[in-house]
Amino acid sequence: MNQPRRPDPEPLKTNDTLTILVGTALWAVALVAVLVVRPASTWPVWTWTCVAGIGLGLFGLLYVRRRDSRRR
Repeated sequence: MNQPRRPDPEPLKTNDTLTILVGTALWAVALVAVLVVRPASTWPVWTWTCVAGIGLGLFGLLYVRRRDSRRR
């Protein structure tokens, strides 16, 4: 009944910096869209959500670059 366990697969090589940059750029585009459209009732909420996304993206970029420099 019990089959032997398969070995774990190798981790995928990814470009974390590019992924974070694309995400941060999308938040910046969303911020521009929110500032242009300005929804009537809740627009400050969406504005700050976009600003938080950009800020966290920049923090993530700093973290990943620092992590990668320590690995080398």
